[in-house]
Amino acid sequence: MKLKPRGYKPRIIDKQIEKYLNIFGAVCVEGPKWCGKTWTSLSHSKSVIYIGDPNGNFQNRKLAELNPTSVLKGEVTRLVDEWQEVPALWDGVRAEVDKRGLKGQFILTGSSTPNKKGVLHSGVGRIHTIKMRPMSLYESGDSTGDVSLLKLFDNKINTTLVKEINLEKLIELVVRGGWPSSLSLDTLYQGDITKSYLDIIVNNDIDKIDGIKRDKTKFISLIRSLARNESTLAGVKVLINDINLHEKGSIDESTVVDYLSVLEKLFIIENQNAFDPNYRSSVRVAKTPKRHFIDPSLAVAALGLSKEMLKNDLEYFGFLFEMFCSFALFLFT
Repeated sequence: MKLKPRGYKPRIIDKQIEKYLNIFGAVCVEGPKWCGKTWTSLSHSKSVIYIGDPNGNFQNRKLAELNPTSVLKGEVTRLVDEWQEVPALWDGVRAEVDKRGLKGQFILTGSSTPNKKGVLHSGVGRIHTIKMRPMSLYESGDSTGDVSLLKLFDNKINTTLVKEINLEKLIELVVRGGWPSSLSLDTLYQGDITKSYLDIIVNNDIDKIDGIKRDKTKFISLIRSLARNESTLAGVKVLINDINLHEKGSIDESTVVDYLSVLEKLFIIENQNAFDPNYRSSVRVAKTPKRHFIDPSLAVAALGLSKEMLKNDLEYFGFLFEMFCSFALFLFT
Protein backbone atom coordinates (compact mmCIF):
# COMPACT_ATOMS: atom_id res chain seq x y z
CA MET A 1 0.00 0.00 0.00
CA LYS A 2 1.33 3.42 -0.96
CA LEU A 3 2.17 5.95 1.79
CA LYS A 4 0.19 8.75 0.12
CA PRO A 5 -0.31 11.55 2.71
CA ARG A 6 -3.84 12.63 3.58
CA GLY A 7 -4.81 15.81 1.75
CA TYR A 8 -2.12 15.39 -0.91
CA LYS A 9 -2.62 17.61 -3.95
CA PRO A 10 -1.56 15.88 -7.19
CA ARG A 11 1.51 17.35 -8.87
CA ILE A 12 2.48 17.45 -12.54
CA ILE A 13 5.70 15.62 -11.67
CA ASP A 14 3.66 12.59 -10.52
CA LYS A 15 3.39 11.29 -14.08
CA GLN A 16 7.13 11.69 -14.61
CA ILE A 17 7.92 9.74 -11.45
CA GLU A 18 5.57 6.92 -12.52
CA LYS A 19 7.14 6.86 -15.97
CA TYR A 20 10.74 6.69 -14.83
CA LEU A 21 10.08 4.15 -12.09
CA ASN A 22 9.07 1.85 -14.94
CA ILE A 23 12.31 2.57 -16.81
CA PHE A 24 15.00 2.84 -14.11
CA GLY A 25 15.84 1.07 -10.89
CA ALA A 26 15.70 4.34 -8.97
CA VAL A 27 14.47 7.90 -9.36
CA CYS A 28 16.02 10.92 -7.64
CA VAL A 29 13.65 13.84 -6.99
CA GLU A 30 15.61 17.00 -6.26
CA GLY A 31 14.53 20.58 -5.67
CA PRO A 32 14.32 23.36 -3.08
CA LYS A 33 13.29 22.72 0.50
CA TRP A 34 9.59 22.92 1.21
CA CYS A 35 8.41 22.40 -2.40
CA GLY A 36 6.69 19.07 -1.63
CA LYS A 37 9.33 16.49 -2.61
CA THR A 38 8.74 14.20 0.38
CA TRP A 39 4.94 14.20 0.14
CA THR A 40 5.02 13.57 -3.59
CA SER A 41 7.60 10.79 -3.24
CA LEU A 42 5.64 9.19 -0.39
CA SER A 43 2.61 8.95 -2.67
CA HIS A 44 4.69 6.64 -4.92
CA SER A 45 6.39 4.66 -2.11
CA LYS A 46 5.54 1.72 0.15
CA SER A 47 8.28 2.25 2.75
CA VAL A 48 10.54 5.13 3.83
CA ILE A 49 13.74 5.95 5.68
CA TYR A 50 14.28 9.55 6.84
CA ILE A 51 18.04 10.16 6.83
CA GLY A 52 17.68 13.56 8.52
CA ASP A 53 15.47 12.28 11.36
CA PRO A 54 16.99 13.59 14.65
CA ASN A 55 15.57 10.71 16.72
CA GLY A 56 18.16 8.61 18.53
CA ASN A 57 20.80 11.29 17.98
CA PHE A 58 20.42 10.98 14.20
CA GLN A 59 20.68 7.20 14.30
CA ASN A 60 19.38 6.77 10.72
CA ARG A 61 22.17 8.95 9.36
CA LYS A 62 24.81 7.18 11.46
CA LEU A 63 23.56 3.79 10.30
CA ALA A 64 23.65 4.94 6.68
CA GLU A 65 27.20 6.18 7.12
CA LEU A 66 28.34 2.87 8.62
CA ASN A 67 26.49 0.62 6.18
CA PRO A 68 24.56 2.36 3.36
CA THR A 69 22.83 -0.78 2.09
CA SER A 70 21.37 -1.51 5.56
CA VAL A 71 18.90 1.40 5.27
CA LEU A 72 17.79 0.28 1.80
CA LYS A 73 15.99 -2.80 3.08
CA GLY A 74 12.22 -2.46 3.05
CA GLU A 75 9.15 -2.81 0.88
CA VAL A 76 9.58 -1.28 -2.56
CA THR A 77 9.29 1.26 -3.84
CA ARG A 78 11.41 2.52 -0.88
CA LEU A 79 11.88 6.25 -0.28
CA VAL A 80 15.28 7.47 0.97
CA ASP A 81 14.52 11.01 2.13
CA GLU A 82 17.32 13.63 2.17
CA TRP A 83 19.87 11.15 0.86
CA GLN A 84 22.44 13.91 0.31
CA GLU A 85 23.14 13.89 4.07
CA VAL A 86 25.09 10.68 3.34
CA PRO A 87 26.41 10.89 -0.25
CA ALA A 88 27.62 7.26 -0.11
CA LEU A 89 23.95 6.27 -0.35
CA TRP A 90 24.10 7.10 -4.06
CA ASP A 91 26.57 4.28 -4.68
CA GLY A 92 24.63 2.05 -2.30
CA VAL A 93 21.43 2.52 -4.29
CA ARG A 94 23.24 2.04 -7.59
CA ALA A 95 24.83 -1.19 -6.38
CA GLU A 96 21.54 -2.49 -4.96
CA VAL A 97 19.75 -1.75 -8.24
CA ASP A 98 22.42 -3.72 -10.11
CA LYS A 99 22.12 -6.58 -7.64
CA ARG A 100 18.33 -6.83 -7.85
CA GLY A 101 18.00 -6.18 -11.58
CA LEU A 102 14.51 -4.74 -11.11
CA LYS A 103 12.82 -1.42 -11.95
CA GLY A 104 11.22 1.03 -9.54
CA GLN A 105 13.14 -0.02 -6.42
CA PHE A 106 13.96 3.36 -4.86
CA ILE A 107 13.08 7.03 -4.79
CA LEU A 108 15.72 9.43 -3.48
CA THR A 109 14.89 12.99 -2.44
CA GLY A 110 17.36 15.83 -1.96
CA SER A 111 17.12 19.57 -1.25
CA SER A 112 20.70 20.36 -2.24
CA THR A 113 23.27 19.05 -4.68
CA PRO A 114 25.70 17.11 -2.45
CA ASN A 115 29.45 17.09 -2.52
CA LYS A 116 29.96 13.80 -4.37
CA LYS A 117 33.55 13.36 -3.22
CA GLY A 118 34.07 9.63 -2.86
CA VAL A 119 31.06 8.70 -5.01
CA LEU A 120 32.35 6.16 -7.50
CA HIS A 121 29.57 5.96 -10.09
CA SER A 122 27.33 8.50 -11.81
CA GLY A 123 24.35 6.16 -11.61
CA VAL A 124 23.82 6.34 -15.37
CA GLY A 125 21.28 3.78 -16.51
CA ARG A 126 20.25 3.04 -12.92
CA ILE A 127 19.18 6.35 -11.33
CA HIS A 128 17.20 9.02 -13.19
CA THR A 129 17.07 12.54 -11.73
CA ILE A 130 13.97 14.75 -11.90
CA LYS A 131 13.84 18.36 -10.78
CA MET A 132 10.83 19.46 -8.73
CA ARG A 133 9.75 23.05 -8.21
CA PRO A 134 7.15 24.84 -6.09
CA MET A 135 3.54 24.59 -7.23
CA SER A 136 2.28 26.17 -10.43
CA LEU A 137 -1.05 27.99 -10.24
CA TYR A 138 -2.67 24.97 -11.85
CA GLU A 139 -1.30 22.62 -9.19
CA SER A 140 -2.36 24.89 -6.33
CA GLY A 141 -5.88 25.13 -7.78
CA ASP A 142 -5.63 28.86 -8.56
CA SER A 143 -5.82 28.25 -12.31
CA THR A 144 -8.19 26.02 -14.24
CA GLY A 145 -5.55 25.14 -16.82
CA ASP A 146 -8.01 25.87 -19.63
CA VAL A 147 -5.30 27.82 -21.48
CA SER A 148 -2.09 25.85 -21.95
CA LEU A 149 1.18 27.70 -22.60
CA LEU A 150 2.68 24.46 -23.88
CA LYS A 151 -0.08 24.09 -26.49
CA LEU A 152 0.38 27.71 -27.54
CA PHE A 153 4.03 26.95 -28.34
CA ASP A 154 2.86 23.92 -30.31
CA ASN A 155 0.52 26.23 -32.25
CA LYS A 156 -2.56 24.50 -30.84
CA ILE A 157 -4.76 27.52 -30.19
CA ASN A 158 -8.35 27.05 -29.10
CA THR A 159 -10.71 29.89 -28.19
CA THR A 160 -11.65 29.49 -24.53
CA LEU A 161 -13.83 31.57 -22.24
CA VAL A 162 -11.89 32.36 -19.06
CA LYS A 163 -12.69 34.26 -15.89
CA GLU A 164 -11.91 37.95 -15.64
CA ILE A 165 -8.30 38.59 -14.64
CA ASN A 166 -8.03 40.11 -11.17
CA LEU A 167 -4.76 42.04 -10.78
CA GLU A 168 -4.90 42.14 -7.00
CA LYS A 169 -5.38 38.36 -6.86
CA LEU A 170 -2.38 37.80 -9.15
CA ILE A 171 -0.22 40.01 -6.94
CA GLU A 172 -1.41 38.10 -3.88
CA LEU A 173 -0.42 34.80 -5.52
CA VAL A 174 3.05 36.12 -6.37
CA VAL A 175 3.61 37.19 -2.76
CA ARG A 176 2.38 33.80 -1.50
CA GLY A 177 4.30 31.72 -4.00
CA GLY A 178 3.86 28.05 -4.77
CA TRP A 179 4.94 26.57 -1.44
CA PRO A 180 2.41 23.83 -0.54
CA SER A 181 2.36 24.67 3.17
CA SER A 182 1.52 28.31 2.41
CA LEU A 183 -1.74 27.54 0.64
CA SER A 184 -3.78 27.43 3.84
CA LEU A 185 -2.08 30.40 5.53
CA ASP A 186 -3.84 33.72 6.11
CA THR A 187 -2.69 36.20 3.47
CA LEU A 188 -1.34 38.44 6.25
CA TYR A 189 1.38 35.89 7.08
CA GLN A 190 2.35 34.48 3.71
CA GLY A 191 5.13 37.00 3.10
CA ASP A 192 6.62 36.46 6.56
CA ILE A 193 7.10 32.74 6.10
CA THR A 194 9.06 33.30 2.85
CA LYS A 195 11.32 35.81 4.62
CA SER A 196 12.00 33.15 7.24
CA TYR A 197 12.85 30.73 4.42
CA LEU A 198 15.54 33.09 3.12
CA ASP A 199 16.90 33.67 6.63
CA ILE A 200 17.42 29.92 7.07
CA ILE A 201 19.14 29.67 3.69
CA VAL A 202 21.58 32.49 4.57
CA ASN A 203 22.20 31.63 8.22
CA ASN A 204 22.41 27.86 7.88
CA ASP A 205 22.40 26.27 4.45
CA ILE A 206 25.04 28.30 2.59
CA ASP A 207 27.76 27.09 4.97
CA LYS A 208 26.37 23.60 5.51
CA ILE A 209 26.40 22.67 1.84
CA ASP A 210 30.20 22.28 1.70
CA GLY A 211 31.50 23.38 5.10
CA ILE A 212 32.91 26.67 3.79
CA LYS A 213 32.15 29.84 5.78
CA ARG A 214 30.78 32.65 3.64
CA ASP A 215 30.13 36.34 4.24
CA LYS A 216 26.42 36.52 5.06
CA THR A 217 26.20 40.27 4.44
CA LYS A 218 27.59 39.87 0.93
CA PHE A 219 25.35 36.87 0.33
CA ILE A 220 22.27 38.91 1.26
CA SER A 221 23.48 41.70 -1.04
CA LEU A 222 23.70 39.24 -3.93
CA ILE A 223 20.23 37.84 -3.21
CA ARG A 224 18.76 41.37 -3.24
CA SER A 225 20.60 42.15 -6.48
CA LEU A 226 19.21 39.00 -8.08
CA ALA A 227 15.74 40.09 -6.95
CA ARG A 228 16.18 43.54 -8.50
CA ASN A 229 17.32 41.90 -11.74
CA GLU A 230 14.76 39.09 -11.79
CA SER A 231 13.86 37.85 -15.29
CA THR A 232 16.58 39.97 -16.95
CA LEU A 233 19.79 39.09 -18.78
CA ALA A 234 21.98 40.25 -15.90
CA GLY A 235 25.46 38.73 -16.06
CA VAL A 236 28.02 38.66 -13.28
CA LYS A 237 29.39 42.12 -14.07
CA VAL A 238 25.89 43.61 -14.04
CA LEU A 239 25.26 42.08 -10.63
CA ILE A 240 28.57 43.42 -9.30
CA ASN A 241 27.79 46.94 -10.52
CA ASP A 242 24.28 46.72 -9.08
CA ILE A 243 25.61 45.64 -5.68
CA ASN A 244 28.24 48.38 -5.64
CA LEU A 245 25.53 50.91 -6.47
CA HIS A 246 22.73 49.81 -4.13
CA GLU A 247 24.37 47.89 -1.26
CA LYS A 248 26.89 48.72 1.44
CA GLY A 249 30.36 47.43 0.67
CA SER A 250 31.63 45.82 -2.52
CA ILE A 251 31.97 42.33 -3.94
CA ASP A 252 34.40 40.77 -6.43
CA GLU A 253 33.74 38.51 -9.39
CA SER A 254 35.03 35.27 -7.85
CA THR A 255 32.78 35.76 -4.82
CA VAL A 256 29.70 36.35 -7.00
CA VAL A 257 30.46 33.25 -9.08
CA ASP A 258 30.89 31.13 -5.93
CA TYR A 259 27.72 32.44 -4.30
CA LEU A 260 25.68 31.90 -7.47
CA SER A 261 26.93 28.31 -7.56
CA VAL A 262 25.77 27.79 -3.97
CA LEU A 263 22.31 29.18 -4.76
CA GLU A 264 22.07 26.81 -7.73
CA LYS A 265 23.12 23.84 -5.60
CA LEU A 266 20.43 24.76 -3.09
CA PHE A 267 17.90 25.06 -5.96
CA ILE A 268 17.14 28.68 -5.03
CA ILE A 269 17.88 30.05 -8.50
CA GLU A 270 17.61 28.50 -11.94
CA ASN A 271 18.82 29.59 -15.36
CA GLN A 272 16.54 29.96 -18.36
CA ASN A 273 18.64 29.58 -21.47
CA ALA A 274 18.10 31.64 -24.61
CA PHE A 275 15.34 30.30 -26.86
CA ASP A 276 15.36 29.96 -30.62
CA PRO A 277 13.05 27.71 -32.67
CA ASN A 278 16.02 26.75 -34.86
CA TYR A 279 17.77 24.03 -32.84
CA ARG A 280 21.08 24.68 -34.62
CA SER A 281 20.99 28.40 -33.95
CA SER A 282 23.92 30.01 -32.12
CA VAL A 283 21.37 32.07 -30.17
CA ARG A 284 20.97 29.22 -27.69
CA VAL A 285 24.59 29.44 -26.59
CA ALA A 286 25.50 33.05 -27.33
CA LYS A 287 23.17 34.90 -24.98
CA THR A 288 23.44 35.26 -21.23
CA PRO A 289 20.73 33.11 -19.60
CA LYS A 290 18.01 34.69 -17.52
CA ARG A 291 18.38 33.95 -13.84
CA HIS A 292 15.16 33.23 -11.99
CA PHE A 293 14.45 32.58 -8.35
CA ILE A 294 12.79 29.18 -8.08
CA ASP A 295 9.67 30.99 -6.84
CA PRO A 296 8.61 34.66 -7.24
CA SER A 297 7.84 34.98 -3.53
CA LEU A 298 11.59 34.75 -2.82
CA ALA A 299 12.28 37.88 -4.87
CA VAL A 300 9.42 39.67 -3.07
CA ALA A 301 10.77 38.62 0.33
CA ALA A 302 14.36 39.55 -0.56
CA LEU A 303 13.34 43.14 -1.27
CA GLY A 304 10.83 43.35 1.58
CA LEU A 305 7.97 44.17 -0.78
CA SER A 306 4.26 44.13 0.02
CA LYS A 307 1.18 43.71 -2.15
CA GLU A 308 0.62 47.47 -2.13
CA MET A 309 4.21 48.15 -3.18
CA LEU A 310 3.87 45.74 -6.10
CA LYS A 311 0.59 47.32 -7.11
CA ASN A 312 2.44 50.64 -7.37
CA ASP A 313 5.25 49.11 -9.44
CA LEU A 314 3.52 47.08 -12.14
CA GLU A 315 6.64 47.05 -14.31
CA TYR A 316 8.52 45.03 -11.69
CA PHE A 317 5.46 42.89 -11.05
CA GLY A 318 5.56 42.06 -14.77
CA PHE A 319 9.02 40.50 -14.35
CA LEU A 320 7.72 38.40 -11.45
CA PHE A 321 4.70 37.28 -13.47
CA GLU A 322 7.04 36.35 -16.33
CA MET A 323 8.81 34.05 -13.88
CA PHE A 324 5.51 32.34 -13.06
CA CYS A 325 4.92 31.71 -16.76
CA SER A 326 8.48 30.48 -17.34
CA PHE A 327 8.30 27.88 -14.60
CA ALA A 328 4.89 26.75 -15.80
CA LEU A 329 6.72 25.67 -18.97
CA PHE A 330 9.71 24.24 -17.08
CA LEU A 331 7.35 21.78 -15.38
CA PHE A 332 6.96 19.98 -18.70
CA THR A 333 10.65 19.94 -19.67
